[in-house]
Amino acid sequence: MTPGPMLPDPNSLVISGVVNSLCKASDGLTRHRSKKKCRRVLPSREVLEDTVEDLRSVLFPGYYGTSDITEESMRFHVGSTLDRLLRVLLEQIKRGLCFVCGEDPSYCPTCDQTALEMTSGFLSSLPKVRHMLATDVQAAYDGDPAATSPDEAIFSYPGVYAITNYRLAHELYELQVPLIPRIITEHAHSATGIDIHPGASIGERFFIDHGTGVVIGETSEIGNNVRLYQGVTLGAKSFPLDSEGNPIKGVARHPIVEDDVIIYSGATILGRVRIGAGSVIGGNVWLTEDVAPGSRVTQAAASQERFENGAGI
Repeated sequence: MTPGPMLPDPNSLVISGVVNSLCKASDGLTRHRSKKKCRRVLPSREVLEDTVEDLRSVLFPGYYGTSDITEESMRFHVGSTLDRLLRVLLEQIKRGLCFVCGEDPSYCPTCDQTALEMTSGFLSSLPKVRHMLATDVQAAYDGDPAATSPDEAIFSYPGVYAITNYRLAHELYELQVPLIPRIITEHAHSATGIDIHPGASIGERFFIDHGTGVVIGETSEIGNNVRLYQGVTLGAKSFPLDSEGNPIKGVARHPIVEDDVIIYSGATILGRVRIGAGSVIGGNVWLTEDVAPGSRVTQAAASQERFENGAGI
């Protein structure tokens, strides 16, 4: 029996069509080297995640990484870890810089120098970061009656984990390192449900209890000894637009929270409003106006104020 003609595999036809469509790259989602353009290499999310864990072991020696550190071996552990991180961070920061500038990272003297300055500046900031985190851990222990020790907060509290990532990312953000700060905070967001933009300014003794659903926007300013509970949003009320209808970047649009403020679960505070020092914002409150220092704002009081101002409930 003579075999019939070989028919194309329908699955191959489908795959071929999908490949052709995806490789057109007409939607701006593809980054690759063309014949006319230099090689553009992004920072590695996996490498940066490992780097943050190494940094965590330096900031909390004995808690993360090697657990049998002694007073004599600590200097070697911290020194050798930072020596390795210097090279890793230098490469990742340079990748981010070259991706933005468009030059080939294999030869870009300008980004070489800038990456070295940024890496050195970041490593020099680690003692300050460690000090801030020590106050955060103490705030977690003091602010939670269920905490049996500061060690428990370091080991197991998602708020401490997310704040650690934020404080590292914030230093990189302040140095104007591209891409990497947001990668670091979004990794913590994925792990904990706590979304802190690296551009936010946060003082000492910051405590996020439980944490899931907390959102802190880019231009938020938070003072010292502030406590947030789950589901709190410090967000923007609206976005100023340019003449073409595009959002204007970098405009201060998030709340200012002064010292010694407590904001309970589910509260939403929007816009460039100021929450005065020592205030307590109750659960599920919706705020778009300033609050005087020492205020106690509950859901019922906030609803009554809106009603009296003619906004309805």
